[in-house]
Amino acid sequence: MRTLLVSLAAVAMLSAAESPKIIYSKSFPGSDPAYVAIAIDKQGRGEYKEAPDDDNPLVFNLHPKETEEIFALTEKLGYFSRPLESGLKVAKTGIKTFRYENGPEKKEVQFNYSVEPEAQKLLDWFERISESQRHYINLERAAKFDKLGVNQALLQLHVSYNRGRLVAAEQFLPLLDRIAKNETYMHMARERAATLADLIRNPKPAAGQ
Repeated sequence: MRTLLVSLAAVAMLSAAESPKIIYSKSFPGSDPAYVAIAIDKQGRGEYKEAPDDDNPLVFNLHPKETEEIFALTEKLGYFSRPLESGLKVAKTGIKTFRYENGPEKKEVQFNYSVEPEAQKLLDWFERISESQRHYINLERAAKFDKLGVNQALLQLHVSYNRGRLVAAEQFLPLLDRIAKNETYMHMARERAATLADLIRNPKPAAGQ
């Protein structure tokens, strides 16, 4: 039985390794963070790093529809087989890299600013993912080390949720539930955590649906 379990685990690891993957990175010295890397595979498994040598990335899972849209945009961009840089004289906002890996197939493109609508949409997806992971890091840190700062972290998270900027929102549920049930946090923070958890579990349909 143990041999079977080990074999199944090995198959799962091999499958994950062979799954098509999109990798986004942004290097912008002087900004916070100065470096971001996000990897997403076809199953929606994601990793977030703030350093190239980070061996303990933040792991998350996207909704199937989110994953589908990201890979559809990548396909429309020719899997990054053509230049995306606009060549326009615009402010430097960091070097962005889109990379596609599918077995031996590897393609990547770098740019500062692109006018292609699909590139802008894909970039916005990764910016939203980055924003979401930063919220998670900040909330988790506050919950552990700054209980008085938890409400402010929750408020910022709530603003992003209301603006439709939160991606992979279910990852917040265990943390929100823990805050909501822990009386060592301020009552306002516990109420806000409970409200956010309910919104994530029971999202309101978009207007017109």
